[in-house]
Amino acid sequence: MSKSAIDLTRKLPIGIQTFEEIRNEGYLYVDKTDLVWQIANTGKPYFLSRPRRFGKSLLLSTFEFYFLGRKDLFEGLAIEKLETEWKEYPILHLDLNAEKYESLEQLVDIIDFQLRKWEILYASNSTSETLSGRFMDVIQRAYKQTGRGVVVLIDEYDKPLLQAILNEPLLDEYRKTLQAFYGVLKSADRYLRFVFLTGVTKYVFSDLNQLSDISMEPTYNTLCGITKEELVEVFSPEIKKVGEYNHLTFEQTVEKMTALYDGYHFYEYGEGMFNPFSVLNALKKYRLDNYWFQTGTPTFLVDLLKESNYDLRTLIDGVEAEQSSFSEYRAETNNPIPLIYQSGYLTIKDYDREFKMYTLCFPNEEVKYAFLKFLQPSYSSVPDNERGFHIQHFVRELRSGDVPSFMHRLRAFFADFPYELNDRTERHYQVVFYLVFKLIGEFVESEVRSARGRADAVVKTKDHIYVFEFKLDGTVEDALCQIDEKGYLIPYTVDERKVVKVGVNFNKEERNIGEWKVE
Repeated sequence: MSKSAIDLTRKLPIGIQTFEEIRNEGYLYVDKTDLVWQIANTGKPYFLSRPRRFGKSLLLSTFEFYFLGRKDLFEGLAIEKLETEWKEYPILHLDLNAEKYESLEQLVDIIDFQLRKWEILYASNSTSETLSGRFMDVIQRAYKQTGRGVVVLIDEYDKPLLQAILNEPLLDEYRKTLQAFYGVLKSADRYLRFVFLTGVTKYVFSDLNQLSDISMEPTYNTLCGITKEELVEVFSPEIKKVGEYNHLTFEQTVEKMTALYDGYHFYEYGEGMFNPFSVLNALKKYRLDNYWFQTGTPTFLVDLLKESNYDLRTLIDGVEAEQSSFSEYRAETNNPIPLIYQSGYLTIKDYDREFKMYTLCFPNEEVKYAFLKFLQPSYSSVPDNERGFHIQHFVRELRSGDVPSFMHRLRAFFADFPYELNDRTERHYQVVFYLVFKLIGEFVESEVRSARGRADAVVKTKDHIYVFEFKLDGTVEDALCQIDEKGYLIPYTVDERKVVKVGVNFNKEERNIGEWKVE
């Protein structure tokens, strides 16, 4: 298929979140309607947590047009063989995603605006002065007017809470307002046909404990996102074109896209899911680049990490946790893991059946290296516009065997340390060291360790293997001796590449790399 044919006849739905537009305008669609039908006909109140840009809004739009009875939009899809009645129900669809919530007044105004539209639609003349009272009246009026149960769809129900996560007084006001408003969904149960809430976090409201949380249910693991099978089945012409542009075979292109965009697991044995936003952008632009992270790291996560005293080396290498410690809402600056997981920067990578412990890691290379680059400015004075320059030269210097230039450049990443190198800032320099070697790992094989019995860092290039050992106010001789005495070189004795030992001393007074020596 020619490029022009792909452009004209196969439309990629980037940024299209309305099911009707996708179907009427002929955009490519990954069919999830069998799961939509199953959810709609096996229960009533649901909650689904997925990262941003993962198709939650499109899912709710699909539910909306299903419950509007728009059979014409579902022709040729899986649901066509499952649904026989196609009834129309009254829909109350509230989207909290697009707004910015800086005060309680803004939140109230947004809900009030939506309520007024519903009140006009269903001729409600409620005398209640509360948002919850008016919401209940609208639901009752819609039920009585149509004779059918009401469908309530709420997109990003937790957006206001996340924006106020480190402002406890404002967070408390939002919590009280939303708890009363959402609490109507429990008391109005007899008037409701279906309820579905989406969000990032599982915020536990006492008045919403009736919701069925399907975020980690095996049946619905593939509800949002794209499986590898779906990727190949739906997008093969586009994958072929991406391969041609990047001088890759079809199989190599799929493999590269898998490394970059796959890897999300929403339960312990779940099939890996591709990030749909990144996939569609890569197919549209023919570039295997980072797209999801470029759309902006949520402000709440940036603020939480700045406040956190969490050892980020642990985060980078993977975290062991019980399900309850990462799947439910928590706003604790000393433990950012739940929000990092729920936001999509970590995902389930392993599960210990005996102890029921999960291992959480970065889902893929896109998230891993973008997250590392995002963290770097908080730990080093190197400007953003120079960071990429330094990293590429780090790699080139190690590939060519130029250790002196590498070490001089590394000093720049430790500049402007706090005057007192106390326990926290000692860990600070360790994180800087950690980040540099992890970032190098995007281009060459690089391992950085913090456990005893292994070298601090090992970097492998085509012609060299570098074994680094760092000492804090020790000597470079001590560092080199430790490499020998601990047997750090043993794994590489049969390797044909040149093995290079690098001992480094970190000087507490200078707050930077001091002496270093190569053997």
